[in-house]
Amino acid sequence: QVQLIESGGGLVQPGGSLKLSCVASGGTIKNTVMGWFRQAPGREREFVSAISWAGGNIYYSDSGKGRFTASRDDDKNTVYLEMTSLKPEDTAFYHCALSRSLYVGQRAADFAIWGQGTQVTVAS
Repeated sequence: QVQLIESGGGLVQPGGSLKLSCVASGGTIKNTVMGWFRQAPGREREFVSAISWAGGNIYYSDSGKGRFTASRDDDKNTVYLEMTSLKPEDTAFYHCALSRSLYVGQRAADFAIWGQGTQVTVAS
């Protein structure tokens, strides 16, 4: 069974940057769609980004467009989310997720395997 483990979260000042990593074990991420989602207390899970099997198609939420960059390294079974110009409203628990569908979904229901997440806090 594939397991996803996120890392790289922490406390960062507004305007700063963080790079999150998601490492898969127990299986390969080759031929998968990988997604990033976030959830803040009292809010629904929110789509952040999704990246296609080959990495040629990448989608971002309106809030992340121009600030966030998703990438993947299938040889290392790892996907990344580079975040810059961070705002306090970006504070959330960030999860990566995996789908074996060819479709690049942007809904939580499109992804079957989820990591436990890593906390990102943007504050002074």
